Amino acid sequence: MAHTIHPVLLCGGSGTRLWPLSRKSFPKQFVKLTGQESLYQASAKRFSAEGFAAPSVVTGADFRFIVIEQLAALEIAPADIIIEPEAKNTAAAICAAALALDARDPGALMLVAPSDHVIPDAAQFRDAVHAAAPAAAAGQLITFGIRPDRPETGYGWLELSVPTPDFAPIPQPLRSFVEKPDRRTAEHLMTGGMHLWNAGIFLFSTTAILDAFAQHAPDVLSAARAAFDLAEKDLGFTRLAATQWAELPNISIDYAVMERAANLTVVPYAGAWSDLGDWQAVWREGTSNGHGVVTTGPTTTIDCSDTLLHATSDAQQVVGIGLSDIIAVAMPDAVLIAHKDRVQDVKNVVSTLKAKGVAQAETLPRDYRPWGWYESLVVGPRFQVKRIVVHPGAALSLQSHHHRSEHWIVVEGTARVTIDSEVKLVTENQSVYLPLGAVHRMENPGKVPLTLIEVQTGSYLGEDDIIRYEDIYARSQGAKG
Repeated sequence: MAHTIHPVLLCGGSGTRLWPLSRKSFPKQFVKLTGQESLYQASAKRFSAEGFAAPSVVTGADFRFIVIEQLAALEIAPADIIIEPEAKNTAAAICAAALALDARDPGALMLVAPSDHVIPDAAQFRDAVHAAAPAAAAGQLITFGIRPDRPETGYGWLELSVPTPDFAPIPQPLRSFVEKPDRRTAEHLMTGGMHLWNAGIFLFSTTAILDAFAQHAPDVLSAARAAFDLAEKDLGFTRLAATQWAELPNISIDYAVMERAANLTVVPYAGAWSDLGDWQAVWREGTSNGHGVVTTGPTTTIDCSDTLLHATSDAQQVVGIGLSDIIAVAMPDAVLIAHKDRVQDVKNVVSTLKAKGVAQAETLPRDYRPWGWYESLVVGPRFQVKRIVVHPGAALSLQSHHHRSEHWIVVEGTARVTIDSEVKLVTENQSVYLPLGAVHRMENPGKVPLTLIEVQTGSYLGEDDIIRYEDIYARSQGAKG
């Protein structure tokens, strides 16, 4: 009997180890790190196949429109997008997703997968999932283990009960979890053929996982159920209730349930896999020049070896001379240079920058909104220059500002501009002035992206100086709503 698999993509992480490319405002799952699609898009495509239902996504409010937009680019319609009021780790996210799926399809099989992993052979991994489905339907909690190719100390490991030839995807009881080991222990785990990397990918029925929460983490289940029962539907999103969600403990699914449950099954996976958890992982996944040099973007290397150069701006040329075992990542507003052995410390850099109040710790120069995006080009005392791109058919909210006036110069496309009671079209090479306090809106009525230059002047230029009166995206007040 074929079992329908319901993918659940966890899409709320911040990816601080891949700073400065990945930041809180636009984390790594939405970035095109390994190809023409983001990691999130590649994850959605991986499970868009026969035997798999439409995906559900668990994410934060700031990313809800990015999630929709990137799926729409693949012509994939989600079954549900669940909005977490705040990040509470994987136990809370998985419990909420299980409650939502069980309400639609009681007892359905759910495949829980992070949205930022790289699995080059999607068909091979889907075969492993289908091989695990009968055990999951029988009530087992399935965890997938990756055949190790190095003594990795950054992952937890899984211990098999019996050896499996060539790590074939044959379900078997999981003997134990192994915490992230030191180097010597990891080398020992590599030698016996009895250990796998813990990928954090799971398959189980909604019945089995909810029963497991009831037995091993009832506090997670009760709070998640309360938040789900009081959830609100908003433009197709499921917004969990914030007050009840705040009661949830911040705990991983492994600690809350998996390490306590008796009905655990592991399925080995022998194909290539990476969680792209740090810059060394990105270097390993890249295509080198024969000397271990991996480059992205406008870069030049001379006499370098085992080095990653990653450049993001066509306006910059990144040059490496005589580098060995170095990671260099250049963005317009931040540059990271580190030895490959120290990439795990990048997350500490983010914490240090946050403590110093450095904006680059969490925000990118480009800010994505449901209508498009903008980026700051020049910032000075009492003025700021932005480039704004509005998608065809999209519109900014009807809004006003207390502290700034704005000039808009259209450089591509046509804008429909509302200023108080006046509505007019502004075409290429035309401009319009918006006085301080004017109620205004910009729309793109055309078929091509609208690009304009905005010049702000005033005593305060923060994004929180905005009052929304109407918004087609149902956003509330605040910078992003």
